[in-house]
Amino acid sequence: MRKRTMKQTYQKTLFSLLFLLSFTACNGDTNTHQIASIPEASGISYCENSNTFMVANDEGSFYEITPQGAILASHKLGKYDLEGVVCEEEILTFAVEDGALLQVNRKTLKTKLLKLKGKGFKLSKKAGLEGITKIKDEYYLSIQAKKEKDSKLLVVKAGANYAKVTKVIDHGIIDSAGMIYKDKKLYIVSDKKDMLYIYNLKKNKIKKKIKLPKFAQEGVAFGNDKTIYFADDDGAVMKYTLKELGL
Repeated sequence: MRKRTMKQTYQKTLFSLLFLLSFTACNGDTNTHQIASIPEASGISYCENSNTFMVANDEGSFYEITPQGAILASHKLGKYDLEGVVCEEEILTFAVEDGALLQVNRKTLKTKLLKLKGKGFKLSKKAGLEGITKIKDEYYLSIQAKKEKDSKLLVVKAGANYAKVTKVIDHGIIDSAGMIYKDKKLYIVSDKKDMLYIYNLKKNKIKKKIKLPKFAQEGVAFGNDKTIYFADDDGAVMKYTLKELGL
């Protein structure tokens, strides 16, 4: 076999490196941002009191993870299609796709299913509940739809034994798969558009659009260290710095 010269070896190594960098760039470099593998991750919420994240999945389970992605615990709640979660000190509240809230006591794991009711509220067969966040004492839920006219937010008041839709907001964001309210701004992700929208609730209009790397965004949450997390329906949790996304 003919021996390579040092120059030939250098050229081959350089070519391989450039090819690898090019391939990574073309694929959005999402692997470097994945911190956890969770099947069908559909929603995520930050828990301030424990400095952990709760991640919902489509098969009725939820996972508690550290900000670095280590899985601390997982629990199967039942045959629910969980699509989003709000974490509070004592209670977890999940958005159930077919039109309900599922509340879970964090210590006992005792559950309570509250079906949504209210005038003007109706889910079509092609649209279901997806994102959920809480603003003051009301829950905001997004309806995931393929058409702008069906893309809405539901404002819900929940009590001990009820969940009542008090207001419906037309926002026109297609495939609104997850959302979070922070610093008086509503952040909504769309998987179909690979987009993060900043929505002004007072003016009922989109304030800003941020293009995201291409992956299956299903939930969004902010960390306490200038980071943002996404639940990826393909089976992952992704972590980015705010600076990386221009936030």
